[in-house]
Amino acid sequence: MIHNDDLNDQLGDDHIGTSAQTPLRSDAFDKTDEEKINAIRKDVENILTTLGLDLTDDSLKGTPNRVAKMFVKEIFGGLHPHKKPGSSTFENKYKYGEMLVEKNITVYSTCEHHLLPIVGRAHVAYISNGTVVGLSKMNRIVDYFAKRPQVQERLTIQVVQELQKVLNTDDVACVIDAKHLCVNSRGIRDIESSTVTAEFGGKFKDEKVRREFLDYIKLDTTF
Repeated sequence: MIHNDDLNDQLGDDHIGTSAQTPLRSDAFDKTDEEKINAIRKDVENILTTLGLDLTDDSLKGTPNRVAKMFVKEIFGGLHPHKKPGSSTFENKYKYGEMLVEKNITVYSTCEHHLLPIVGRAHVAYISNGTVVGLSKMNRIVDYFAKRPQVQERLTIQVVQELQKVLNTDDVACVIDAKHLCVNSRGIRDIESSTVTAEFGGKFKDEKVRREFLDYIKLDTTF
């Protein structure tokens, strides 16, 4: 008989996600950031003390507070909906009708199974149906959804769904190529492998359009 803990471990090691939405509790934002930092600091102190570390050492005594602030303010800051970047759109006055591609967007995220880094690149494209969005907003949307415990498949879908909503079009695509340190530094410890995920909406489901997008992201843009 397989126990629940064994099933949960298997789920995590196989990097399987359960939903396209980040699983948040209904009371996720009842506490202030400072209240969360105080609570997490105590938890980190307990973890480090349990591991046998001396938290009176000058190098370690600030670690619990640093980790707590990092969790709330930085690497998991994308959990809070108030931090979602504004995405003003503009009329496509120049009537540009081809796809727009923003490639090599830096991805720094955290695997939700082991809380280890995911590092890679995102390539995002859309075809305007009359509106356009500022280029930096595409980077900010990727960064916002990356700053939370994530599964790469979910991150890819969330980026596409958000841009579809902002631009009021289905014609959005995203490809992410990333290394997972939970694979590279533990478990199988394969330092060469990376994971590629893709989500194609609207016209990007057409093989010719999809191939054009994939050809664009292979262009050498070293300056």
